[in-house]
Parts: sequence; C-alpha cells; structure tokens
Amino acid sequence: MAKVTTSSLLNLKQDRTKFTALTAYDASFAGAFDEEGIDVLLVGDSLGMVIQGGKDTCAVTMEEVAYHTRCVANVVKRALVIADMPFMSYATPEQTMESAAQLMRAGASMVKLEGGHWLLETITMLTERGVPVCAHLGLTPQSVHVFGGFKIQGRGDENAQRILEEAKAIEQAGAQLLVLECIPAQLAQTISETLTIPVIGIGAGKDTDGQILVMHDILGISSGYIPKFSKNYLAQTGDIRLAVKAFIQEVADGVFPAEEHTFN
Repeated sequence: MAKVTTSSLLNLKQDRTKFTALTAYDASFAGAFDEEGIDVLLVGDSLGMVIQGGKDTCAVTMEEVAYHTRCVANVVKRALVIADMPFMSYATPEQTMESAAQLMRAGASMVKLEGGHWLLETITMLTERGVPVCAHLGLTPQSVHVFGGFKIQGRGDENAQRILEEAKAIEQAGAQLLVLECIPAQLAQTISETLTIPVIGIGAGKDTDGQILVMHDILGISSGYIPKFSKNYLAQTGDIRLAVKAFIQEVADGVFPAEEHTFN
C-alpha cells in the first residue's frame, strides 16, 4: 500500500485520474476511510461546527486542531494527512512558524491556509522551511464575517479574474495543493487546467482534479442541513464503508458532483 504524497497526487493530475478527500477528526473514522482508499484526509477546522456545534469555524484553537490531527495521524497508513491552520493562527511570520510546527509535530504532512495575495510571502516562507502548503480560495470559512455569510464566491468577470490570478500567484509562491470552495464550475475548471498543482474542489464542479467533502455530510448527520454541493452517501448505501466506496467510485466515474451539486 503506497503512501499518498504530494508527488503521487501530482502524478494523478497528470494522468487525469480523479482523487478523493474527506475530513476526519478521530482515529476510528480516519482508519476506516484510509482502509477504503480515500487519498487525502483533512483535519479541518470544520470541527468547530460538526464536532463542537459552533456557528462557524472561528472559535477553533491550535491546540484543538493539533489534538485531532494526532488522533488521525496515529492510525493512517496510506492517506495524505492535511491539517487546517485555524483562525488567526498565521497572522504574523513568527506565529505562522510556530503554528505550522505544532501541526507537523502532531503528525500532519501538510498544512492548509485560507487566503489569497496576502498569504504569498507566508506560503514561500513555509515551503522554504520544509512545511508543505495547501492553499484555499473561494469561500474561505474563516472570512465568513467579512463575506456576510456563507456565500458563493467568484461570480462576475472581475471576481473570477481575481481568484484566477490569486491561484496562479499561490502556485508560484510554492503551494503544492489548492482547495477551491463554492465557486462557479467554469471558473474551477479554468483554474484546474491553468495550474500545474492539483486542485481539490468542494462545491466547485466536476472538473477539478480531486473532490473533498465533510464526512458528516456524506453520512447525513450534519446538524442543520446538507449543503447543496454534498451528497448523503449513507442513505444511498446503508453502510459507512460502502458510503465511502460509493463516493470514491462516483468521483472516479465523473458521476459526482452532478449538476444539482454545482454552482454556475
């Protein structure tokens, strides 16, 4: 069972082979997802909502993400483990270095940051010091109060061009992966085709290199509602492991995300 790395994900992109990612926060689910063949596991600050019951991700602390990262990394044998840098944990260079080191020591193989042009020096600084970076554009949940809610990003020519230019600059700065969340499918396709690095979509159409979903959404147990861009695979299969298999297969076949999961 070969370990998934940034290099192997790049090879999948070059071979036009879709890959899959899920969030995970504990050893039991992480181990099951890993055994079923999920390529990437994200210890997301989404834990603030799905684990802690918060209204957004902003209250999550570095210590909490590090704890859940350790739980996941302890059991994962194959998947690439990425950990979110929580809200205001990378506001200054010194803080960024210590935050990233804490997550890498907890077992992450990569850290994820939300933001565009203002993060370019930070991305370069991290990669120069041996910390792989996954960037995140579009709907960045830590900025939900700036956006005025969880709103689709990148609509209109000017906004789309801005996100495209940020994506290219982020790649140039050294990021090795990019997550695009809740943007029009055509924009996500353009970015995926423009960049060399793999692009992972969530609510970004079917033409990104990989797809990621929140585990609670694919199991239909999120409090409140299931987002438009997600799908309840547990309802479809009746078994957690079969739900993961179905997600992997539908992404590979180009069946998911379908039109009803996509923003135009």
